[in-house]
Amino acid sequence: MALEFSKYHALGNDYIVIDPKHLGSPLTTEQIKIICHRNFGVGSDGILLGPLPAQRAQCALRIFNPDGSEAEKSGNGLRIFSRWLWDRKLVGNEEFAIETAGGLVRATVIDGGRSVRVEMGQVSFWSDKIPVTGPRREVLNETITVDGHTFMYCAATIGNPHCVLPLREIDAEMARRFGPLLETHPNFPNRTNVQFLKVRDRRNIQIEIWERGAGYTLASGSSSSAAAAVAHRIGLCDRSVSVHMPGGVIAIEIGGDFSIRMTGGVTRVADGVIAPEVFDGSKP
Repeated sequence: MALEFSKYHALGNDYIVIDPKHLGSPLTTEQIKIICHRNFGVGSDGILLGPLPAQRAQCALRIFNPDGSEAEKSGNGLRIFSRWLWDRKLVGNEEFAIETAGGLVRATVIDGGRSVRVEMGQVSFWSDKIPVTGPRREVLNETITVDGHTFMYCAATIGNPHCVLPLREIDAEMARRFGPLLETHPNFPNRTNVQFLKVRDRRNIQIEIWERGAGYTLASGSSSSAAAAVAHRIGLCDRSVSVHMPGGVIAIEIGGDFSIRMTGGVTRVADGVIAPEVFDGSKP
């Protein structure tokens, strides 16, 4: 059966949106890998499956990484899905709620669909919530060693796990080299997203991102949220922060309880149909 889809990007972080009503059967891991593959499929940083039935919100959303694993939460994915709902007039300009595996979020589409504001939830630095191995503690300014290099890091969760490394200088090569090693480090039983963080000043930070299950990524909403929260928690930035990434800038506001409000752009790319034969060929 041909499969309808929509494609959007949020600062270069692209997702395929699939309405489950178009599925004859649940997506398999191999099908997800093929759809996301940039040579054998449509190509994306993940799949957003929704709207799904929800008990505490207007709808629920499932988020899949290109390797077929499921993500608890994605800030960019949530902005894209919110825009998709708005484009189909399933929501208006009022705030609405979405259920994710990483918790309930609230979103508002603004600027005629060009931007979306998301109440991402509360950041925690506690090891048992992230999770990080070892005794229960806030994981702040600890050391971790990969490939013979020792870094200082902080860990956080905003419904999904993050490892933030404050550094004087960062670049994409660093993220590509150390990101996969940190993602799968034994400290993180559920693997982790990784942010290489440079503080420009009290209101501006810069990050390079290695995303769990997806790899090097141009932008990430949850990574922006976690990195800004860490930078504020260890005294390096204020509560209102612009997060600069290769794909663009996300605005983060940090509440007194480390709740996060994220605002960033969304761009509609295309609507299309995936032909059935794409699943009959070689696997990625």
